[in-house]
Order: sequence, then C-alpha cells, then structure tokens
Amino acid sequence: MHEVIISEKPKSAEKIAKALSSKVKKKKYSRRVSYWEFEENGKKTTVVSAVGHLYGLDCLDKYSKFRFNVDWFPLYDISKNSGYVREYINAIKKLSKGADKFVHACDYDIEGTLIGYHALKYACGNNAEVKATRMKFSTLTKTDIKNAYDNMIDIDIHQVDSGIARHVLDYYFGINISSALMNAVRRSKGRRISLSAGRVQTPALSILVDREKEIKSFVPEPYWLIKAQSDYDIIADHTEGKIFDKDHAESIFKNCQGADATVTEVKINETIRKPPIPFNLSGLQAEAHTVFGFSPKRTQVAAQNLYTGGYTSYPRTSSQKLPESLNLKNILLSLSKDPEFKKHISALPAKLKPREGKKEDAAHPAIHPTGVLPSKLDSDEQKIYELIVYRFISCFAEDSKLETFKSNLNVSDEEFEFKRKRVSYMGWLEHYKKFRKIEEDEFPPIKKGDLLKIHEILSEEKETKPPARYNEASLIKELEKRELGTKATRADIIAKLYDRKYITGKKKIEVNKLGEDIIDTLKEYCNNITSEKLTRDFEHEIESISTDDLTKEQIIANGEKEVRVILEDIEKNEAAIGSKIFGSYEETSIVGDCVCGGKLLKKYSPKTKGNFIGCSNFPNCRNIYSLPKGARILKKTCPTCGLPMISFGKPVQHACLDTNCGKKVSRRQAPEVVGECPECGRDLLKRSGRYGEFVGCSGFPSCRFTCSMDDLKNLDNKNNSSKNNDSDKE
Repeated sequence: MHEVIISEKPKSAEKIAKALSSKVKKKKYSRRVSYWEFEENGKKTTVVSAVGHLYGLDCLDKYSKFRFNVDWFPLYDISKNSGYVREYINAIKKLSKGADKFVHACDYDIEGTLIGYHALKYACGNNAEVKATRMKFSTLTKTDIKNAYDNMIDIDIHQVDSGIARHVLDYYFGINISSALMNAVRRSKGRRISLSAGRVQTPALSILVDREKEIKSFVPEPYWLIKAQSDYDIIADHTEGKIFDKDHAESIFKNCQGADATVTEVKINETIRKPPIPFNLSGLQAEAHTVFGFSPKRTQVAAQNLYTGGYTSYPRTSSQKLPESLNLKNILLSLSKDPEFKKHISALPAKLKPREGKKEDAAHPAIHPTGVLPSKLDSDEQKIYELIVYRFISCFAEDSKLETFKSNLNVSDEEFEFKRKRVSYMGWLEHYKKFRKIEEDEFPPIKKGDLLKIHEILSEEKETKPPARYNEASLIKELEKRELGTKATRADIIAKLYDRKYITGKKKIEVNKLGEDIIDTLKEYCNNITSEKLTRDFEHEIESISTDDLTKEQIIANGEKEVRVILEDIEKNEAAIGSKIFGSYEETSIVGDCVCGGKLLKKYSPKTKGNFIGCSNFPNCRNIYSLPKGARILKKTCPTCGLPMISFGKPVQHACLDTNCGKKVSRRQAPEVVGECPECGRDLLKRSGRYGEFVGCSGFPSCRFTCSMDDLKNLDNKNNSSKNNDSDKE
C-alpha cells in the first residue's frame, strides 16, 4: 500500500510528515526538491510538496487576435522565470507512480484547493483528483494535522470550479485588454510599451484616480477657530467650532477681550471600552500598518511564514470568531510557558470567553496563535507574532473604562467648552498597551460656579482640507467594503499598481499621470473595464457556484462576452486611446534631457528583462544607457556632463548614467591610497569601475571590502569621532 500526500509548500510538507510519524525520513529527489517518507503497518507514505501554483493558463492559439481558447499548462512552459517548477512537477510524477491512495493537503481555501487539484490531475494522473481525499486544517500543529488526517473529507469541487472560473476571468480580462491597449499604442505611435489592465486592478486604480481628482479640484475655504486660554493649562474651544464668517469671528474675539470665565457646567462621564475582536487578514493588515507602518503585502508575508512555521493559524481568513473547538484554554496554557505572556494570561478572568466580531469564514477561524512558541523569527515575524498574541490575549480580558471630563465656560456671554480624557481602569488595555496609546490627561480641580482667569483669547485662521489620500491599509479596507478582489489578492493588486508605476508614495498613495490618463481614457472609450459593478457582479457569480446557482462554464461565457464588448470599444477608438496613453507614458518616463534635444526616457527591454535609458527621438537618435539591476535614477545631475546620476549596488554607490563619463585611471598609473581598510588594515585604493569611482581593499581577493566614496567620508568621520572619544577618556 502506497499513499501520497501533496502539500502546498515544502515547509508544510515537513510539518505534515513529522506530525504523522516519528519514523519519517527526509529524502532528496534533486538538489532543489526534498520529500518525506515513512512506513507503518505495511503502508508506505510519501509526503511531497508543490511550490505554490504549478500550472497556469495559456492560450492554445497564441497567434489569434483574441485569447479565449485557453487551457492549463506547466508554469515552466508559460514563463521563463518559472523554470524551478519543473523539478517539483517531475518529483510528484515520479513519486506518485503506482500509488494506491492520494491525499490533498494544501491550504484549505480556493487557491490552495486549486493548487492541489491540478497537481493531482496533471502530475499524478490516472484520475488521482477523483480518488483523492482532503485534509482540512487551520494550523500546522501536530494535533490539527493528525485530526485532519484521521477525519478526511472529499475535495470540494465547488472550490475547484470557483478557482478555475476566477483564474479564467482574470486571464480573459488581463491578457486581452492589456494586449489591446499596448497594440493601440503600437499602431498609433509605432512604439512598444508595457501596460496592464485587470478585472480588479483597473477598478482599484479608478478608486484612487477619483480620490486624486477630488483632491485636485478641492477649493479650500478659510475659517476661524476662537479659543480661550485659562488656568490649569485649559484651552477651551468656542462651541460654534469652525466659523466661516470672518466678521462674526472678529466680533466674538473682540467681545471676549479682558473678560474672565465662569464655569457653567462640569460633567465627568465613564465609558466602557469593550475588548478588541480577533484579527482577520484585513484587520491584521490595518493594525500592522497603524502600529508598525507595514505595507499589507509585508504583513501578509510575515503572517504566512508564521503559519508555515506552525506558530499561528492560517492568515487568509475573513473570520473574526474563535470557536470553542480550538481548545482556547490549552492555547493560553501553552503560551504561558513564555514568562512575558504568562504575566498577562495569569491576570485574565477565571471565565475565559473571547469577544468576537460579526464576520465568519466557513474555511478558517480568526487568526490566532497555536501555542507553539517560536525559537527564531526575523524582525517582521517577531512583530507580527507579538501583535497576534497580545490581540488574542486581549480578547479574553475585562472591559477598559475611560473617564471623560467636560466643562463649559462662559466668557462675556460667549460659550466655550473643553474636554479631557483618562483611562480609569485598564482592563484589556493592560495587555495591549504596547500597541495602543493610553489617554492620561489630568482633570482640573474646578466646579460649577468657579471663576477662571482668561490669560489670552486666540483667533486661529485655518483652511478646510481636501479628502485624505488612501494608504495601502485604508485602500484594502475600501476594496473589501466595495467587494472588489479577495482577502488573498488585494495586497497583490496594490503591489501590481506600484510595479506598473501607476501609483507612487509610501505613507499616502498618489496616482501618477499615466495611471490617471489610463483611467480617463478607458472611462471615455470603454467604461465597463473600470466598472466596480461589473467586477462585483462577477465575484457574486463566482460565489454562487457553491450553491449550484451557476456553473463555472456559464460564468466564463459571461466573462468572454463582456471582454469582447470592451475589446470592440478599444478597437473602434484605437488611434485616440493609443495617442493619449503614449503621451502620458512618455511624460511619466522622462528622466532628463538628451544632447540631441530629445528627452531621455526610462524603458523596458523584453530581451534582457531589464530597464535602460533611451532617447525619445529614436531611431534618429540612438543614445542608449544601460542600468545596473535595481538602479535608481536620482534627481541630482552629473557635474561633468549634466546627465542624471544613478545609485546602485551594495554598498550603495553613486555614478553618472554615462559609464564613459569622468576620469579613467590608467592601468599603468598606481591607484591612489585613500585610507585604511576597516576589515584587514591594508591600504584602501581609489578605483574606477563601469559605474564610476569606488573604494576597494588592496588585499583583494583575500579581502573583498568595498564602499562608495561617500561611504568612505562617513567612515572617516566615524573613526575620527571614535578617536576623539578615546582621547577624552584618557
């Protein structure tokens, strides 16, 4: 008897194998691919891993005008960058030969189900996807894995069909519409540029463009705030708040001059603050952005690593609930092995009942720690792990209490008020104070009828502000609210908008001219691609597969129909669309001026898969400058030739865009000694390379220390400072 278990990632395969047997052995299929094997009671079990998606969609006729005739192929046949997938597919094929039983043990969601299903269908063959059973688990702990293995279920074909439908729709929209837009530019301008559009990507960009237009069209309006500064550091606000009538503001300001304040009312109210609810993915992403400034993608990667390490539950969940079946008490007991966690857990009430949110997910509970304490985490993982643990502990804690002090003052018959807040009982905040600001205002010792001296009346002129730009976390919340994308894809969609240079900005998202013009052009000539309703309707249709209201074939047919309408619109207006998009593309890509009078543009080469700088007057001007991998174009220009400067490499070096610019060191000329190597003590030599001057150790190759000229200055300053400190001590 031979059983083959297929997991989604190599780390998952290891966790599953070790949970099922103490006799398991790690084996090698190739230098890159390992698998796990054990034998018990006459049955051999092989645990082998995929590496995410092994198969992807491609057109059967690549030379057709439109690409709707698609099928699934190994990723290495579709993308040159996916060559590593070949070994994993070959390993599954070889190790599953002659197997009697197949187990699908990939992550339990639509994507995980599809990954395992395709591995069974195409790599294992012989109807393995029909014979296979399914393991369903939310954590990679030994207990959950064994429970999932002992209580296997059937593969959910609804999940499979939902995954296929979503992938096909994304392919139809992405490949066909992106190609149509690039062809419009090529035919109208004779230039090839890289563009992309998508079923969710384009409506998401449209949301950002709408906000950008609101901000640009916003006309600020002046208003005045009148404040009274009094004893006990009180700064009270006039009860009218924003006053838009200047004369009225001046009248209040003058009327209050030289007067004292009478306390007309003092109220102290207590507010109950309920504990926080458990994290789902979007909640975790939003909190990590607020607390650490992490991008949603960065948080998602750290959370996924914690899951595969067995330390936290499956992160791609919508649930805000912690069911009793998780054995929550045992999780808290296991966490108590950590002294810091124990301090907090021991302070929890005897009756352990977590506060929960409203959202549910049939596949997985809310994100929670498993109780397994990590031994080694990187910085991001440690932060996200602690955030999840303390949020989990806080869910069981008592209410927090907030006192609000509110007082009203009368100054020359003008009403003012001020508020102060303080936490009167910490409750759950005691466990979460590392991530939440605690109000600690002092309440002034005043009562109704007291007379307070007014030190100054202030009149502050301000302007109304435009709506705030989205950040990555708030955009994910907006996409979730509008039902665009899925919990697993929203962070990737935002990352793609950055990659395509449609948007910029770290703390606040700004839309580039190219991104804005693409949306404006598409809205003018083919509005459906930017339609939120179209995207949302397709999401609802995909969800209806689970209730047998629609089949994947019907949904795919509807998708093809919609895409063909959009493609017809693009074709009818090809010249206008191509001209408008190319104009903004060139403007966005400009990095400087060429000696011929044209503009230097940042371009992408499909051959080298990298960027380079070329002239807008090509082919009349053939000035080309190569760029090192990962190079950034700087705002400053070369003092010798005026071309842009670039930064590149580790340690970071700065150089002129033109590799032939500047003084070259003759091979016969001895290099200049510019310092002492901090690693071996030998001479540091000034050298010249392809990207300009740098500093290298004379002991090369036994010592490989290098740095830029700028870094050398910083090093010298640091050494001098250190010497001065030593001298002071002596």
